[in-house]
Amino acid sequence: MGRRGSLGVAALSVPFVPTPVQVIRRALEVAGLGEGELYYEPGCGDGRGVVMAAAEFGARAVGVEIRRDLFEAAVRRVVEAGVEDRVLLLHGSFMEFGVPKADVVFLYLLSSVNEKLRPAFEESLSEGARVVSHDFAVEAWKPVRIVLVEEHGRIHRIYYYVAGESW
Repeated sequence: MGRRGSLGVAALSVPFVPTPVQVIRRALEVAGLGEGELYYEPGCGDGRGVVMAAAEFGARAVGVEIRRDLFEAAVRRVVEAGVEDRVLLLHGSFMEFGVPKADVVFLYLLSSVNEKLRPAFEESLSEGARVVSHDFAVEAWKPVRIVLVEEHGRIHRIYYYVAGESW
């Protein structure tokens, strides 16, 4: 995975709104993330998802973040959690990198951005790979399941998709 696998789309602006840890945990449980599997998070923000995937689920994780301050926060979080051996962080736009052959992908991106990424996921993810999207659907796919998570009085939606079943 590298810049040669570019998605050929200009960088997109996505606001940073951190996903509550309870929502990430539930999404990874829904996806059935297992030890040694590869977790991918485009727009990983402050790194809470990649750290949870590695520390709590035993996964290997790749996160991409364009904002320097968030990338640096993610690096600190990875080091503090002691999971440097299982997490790879890439600084730049996720649109610049190819999609890895991940087992589980976590998205918290706008539906319009999900749509732009969709063809790359359809091409790169193997049958049985799982995608969990927080609050924003991938409109062209049929979710296997939609899970509601209440956190501090707000209802969060987790859209659960499986390659070969949802598309």
